[in-house]
Amino acid sequence: MFASRTSGSARMSKTHKISIAGVAAVGVSALAFSLVPGSASAETETQAVSTANVAWSTNVDTAKAAALQASIANQSSFLDAQAQAQAKAKATAAVLKAKAEAQAAAKAKAAAAAKAAAKKRAAVQAAANRAAARKAVYPNNLDGWIRESLDIMKKHNIPGTYEGIHRNIMRESSGNPRAINNWDINAQNGIPSKGLLQIIKPTFDTYHVAGTPHDQYDPVANIVASCNYAADRYGSMDNVNSAY
Repeated sequence: MFASRTSGSARMSKTHKISIAGVAAVGVSALAFSLVPGSASAETETQAVSTANVAWSTNVDTAKAAALQASIANQSSFLDAQAQAQAKAKATAAVLKAKAEAQAAAKAKAAAAAKAAAKKRAAVQAAANRAAARKAVYPNNLDGWIRESLDIMKKHNIPGTYEGIHRNIMRESSGNPRAINNWDINAQNGIPSKGLLQIIKPTFDTYHVAGTPHDQYDPVANIVASCNYAADRYGSMDNVNSAY
């Protein structure tokens, strides 16, 4: 039974065992020899290992340096892009701020102009109201016509008094502003005397006072023009006591 199992693979003979043992011994001796300090072979192997380590370290350091340099370059590019973006945002903000300030200034200026215009209109209206309040209201009769005429004459430095005007009116027209003389020489010449103080058209036109109606029949215009003429020729209507 055992013989059949070992037929294909015979047991090692004594000679075989010795050979293997010898080879093993030689291998151990060689290994021991290679590890002995100070031997030439050991030094050579140590130097080879050291050189390999240095080369490996150099390659690792170079790779690290390259990776570090790439990282720094990437960081620098990122920082540059970030700085540019911040500068752009800052410039945009400055433009928007300037635009907003300009719009605010324009709005304030327009508001100030509107306020000034409103103030001016209010002042003009107030002045007009005061003037209207101060303006005398004259009755529409002979007394009122003479008083209004005297106020206008005063503004234009035309002399005359209530008494002198009233006296001459009563003589010339009896106080009728529509009176007309159709029989004297002036009427015959086609320029009849008209109004309260019976003034002819050429004289009325020459001595008419601005601000009064350009109408001989208007009582105030008639009185003021006649007194202006009398002042020029006689010094004052007060000095007239007859046809003039």
